[in-house]
Amino acid sequence: MRVNQLAAALDISADTVRYYTRIGMLAPKKNLNNGYKEYTASDRKRLGFILAARQLGFSVKDIEVILAEAKTGRTTCPLVRELIEERLKETEKKFDETKVLRARMQAALKDWQSKPDKAPTGHMICHLIESFPKQSGGQDSE
Repeated sequence: MRVNQLAAALDISADTVRYYTRIGMLAPKKNLNNGYKEYTASDRKRLGFILAARQLGFSVKDIEVILAEAKTGRTTCPLVRELIEERLKETEKKFDETKVLRARMQAALKDWQSKPDKAPTGHMICHLIESFPKQSGGQDSE
């Protein structure tokens, strides 16, 4: 099957199929007659696995490690459990950080409801942001 057929079979975009092909997680054969990449039932099953793993929060690197382990013929289950524990810890940390940010945003909104609008000056861009109490350990990592 071709890219569009595989995409339709899995209800994803053709670009998603092309992405996983480009990074080497899928290796379709090239049709010598027309040059089109042709995917097999095995490719479909593999891509289905990749998509399921992504929905569980596994990274592309995680999936590559799992696929490499599976290629050895050994069980991947202990590895999968270990990786999902790591991803869950990361997700819980992000969730906690998001809750803190949410509370900060709610406090800002409440504070700003009673403040007037002001035009920028040479010393100020937006007084709402500039007057809001600074948080220690600023977020300049972006």
